[in-house]
Amino acid sequence: MHFLDQAKIFVRSGGGGPGAVSFRREKFMEYGGPDGGNGGKGGDIIFEAVPGLNTLIDFRYTQHFRAPRGSGGSGANRTGGGGRDLIIRVPVGTQVLSEDKETVLADFTHAGQREVFLRGGDGGRGNASYKTSTNRAPRQHGTGWPGDEAWVWLRLKLLADAGLVGLPNAGKSTFINAVTNANAKVGAYAFTTTRPQLGVVSHKQREFVVADIPGLIEGAAEGAGIGDRFLGHIERCRVLLHLIDSHTDDPVEAYRIVRGELEAYGADLADKPEVIALNKADLLDDELTEALIAELEAESGAQVLPLSGATGQGLEAVLDRLIEAIGPGEMHAQDTGDDEEPREWSPI
Repeated sequence: MHFLDQAKIFVRSGGGGPGAVSFRREKFMEYGGPDGGNGGKGGDIIFEAVPGLNTLIDFRYTQHFRAPRGSGGSGANRTGGGGRDLIIRVPVGTQVLSEDKETVLADFTHAGQREVFLRGGDGGRGNASYKTSTNRAPRQHGTGWPGDEAWVWLRLKLLADAGLVGLPNAGKSTFINAVTNANAKVGAYAFTTTRPQLGVVSHKQREFVVADIPGLIEGAAEGAGIGDRFLGHIERCRVLLHLIDSHTDDPVEAYRIVRGELEAYGADLADKPEVIALNKADLLDDELTEALIAELEAESGAQVLPLSGATGQGLEAVLDRLIEAIGPGEMHAQDTGDDEEPREWSPI
């Protein structure tokens, strides 16, 4: 399945149906009069968050959503049928933004959440409602109120408990492959990860979700590289795991670069709890490992853990620290708490 975290769509709620112009004419009935019914209400545009999906790829092929309009009224004071509501199903973590991407109009953070985004237009009045003591045979009627329409952006922010950050080739993909069933691409070149990866970690009878995003480079907040686009996927993480390549020329500078990009991006990423690990420690001797850890601890003011995603060295200690930072609260783990039978997903 292709990953897509942004999509632009057009939505329009249904217009109200027209009211009827009708007069009662029945044999042997002495009194007639207007009896035109009101028109039906147009359908609403409703967004609903559904579990089991982490991409907006369906909205690349279906971009226009229009709810049906209400039916017209009829004689005998019969109100027209209302238009059927159009439910647009989106992944959990989706935000609906205005066309200029400046305003968040809706935010879906848990499965089953529903929001009426555009309300359908009310039906027009039938001529019976215009009857007065001086206007006993009205022929006017309402045509129905139009629905609302808008172009909006859908932006997906994956929900995870821990987010992996670091420079390209810091070993993030190797780490997520080691602790989850994810199958992230690993290669001896930069930017092997081109889209976010999710994995569920099971450790000491606890489960939590880890998100791996493409590596950051200096200037990412100004558009360099591709990592700045995907930083939104870790905005909701409770803790960041900062992996530092021990074989880079200057691990301390690598740490400064990533921290600088987190601060430049904003959204309180720099203020999140952070677990720092010196990765690929299996390729260093003990003396050099201790020296690099001491330099990083002096720079960060926090404990730095040695780690090797390839051999498993230090994995237990890092996972323990992540669970401690996440806390005892309910973890995501894509658990909806819903006992309903799973249904096939579709955007509408």
